[in-house]
Amino acid sequence: GGAKKVIGGRKYVGIIGLEAVGNYGLRIIFDDLHDTGIYSWQLLHEIGSNKYSLMRKYIRSLREKGLSRYPVKKSSNLP
Repeated sequence: GGAKKVIGGRKYVGIIGLEAVGNYGLRIIFDDLHDTGIYSWQLLHEIGSNKYSLMRKYIRSLREKGLSRYPVKKSSNLP
């Protein structure tokens, strides 16, 4: 696969649903309505076991690209 795209502004995205995919894993439905991908039980275990180092790596990647976890505030200076 190619390089993963780093997406900022997602600090407050939550999970609104889970769908079992056979015995393989889960499809996670987020409150921004994306549900791309199936998360295998093995991947979920790896994410949970490495959550702190993965978060540090993610924040470092955001900073390198000039992004933040916080959503961009919409300007209310409309005419």
